[in-house]
Amino acid sequence: MSSLRVVLLCHGATTATRQAAFPADEPLLDSALAAAAGADPSALGRVDRALRSPAARCAQTAAALGLDAEPDERLRELDHGSWRGRALDEVAAADPEGMARWLTDPDAAPHGGESITDLTRRVGGWLDDRSAAEPRTVAVTHPAVVRAAIAHALGAGSAAFWRVDIAPLSRTVLRGGPGRWTLRWIVAGAD
Repeated sequence: MSSLRVVLLCHGATTATRQAAFPADEPLLDSALAAAAGADPSALGRVDRALRSPAARCAQTAAALGLDAEPDERLRELDHGSWRGRALDEVAAADPEGMARWLTDPDAAPHGGESITDLTRRVGGWLDDRSAAEPRTVAVTHPAVVRAAIAHALGAGSAAFWRVDIAPLSRTVLRGGPGRWTLRWIVAGAD
């Protein structure tokens, strides 16, 4: 069986990433859009299929890189429920127990959205559905989705989610296939 290659490209910086807030569907910052447009597309290697999250910031990142990426619902951002669009400090002050539970229990979703465990299961399913017919996939997505893919690839489970830091415009390369993924490398972003 031949090895598949998946490049997970994190979208560029937004107001939420700069202000430590739970993201809404905000656009890229002008500086992030310029950084993505100035990136070398050959660094992605051969692309058999380009996918992206349905979020505007992922569509902008893909377009700036010259990728004709199809939206894929399983690459969407972690659903932060009632915390969406709010600053982390604001949520921590208003719901300290909920915030503590969310940061320590991967099954918790005190915001009414998606748990880290559910996200890891969704992203792991997407990763394991990659096809040998499209051996080189590039996916423009969110830091949380990349963290979940790494946790799945390493067999570390959702508890490893908080142990990975993903920067805007970083590239994470996974190789292998269903049940046998390997983290090849992570390249820091340009933003």
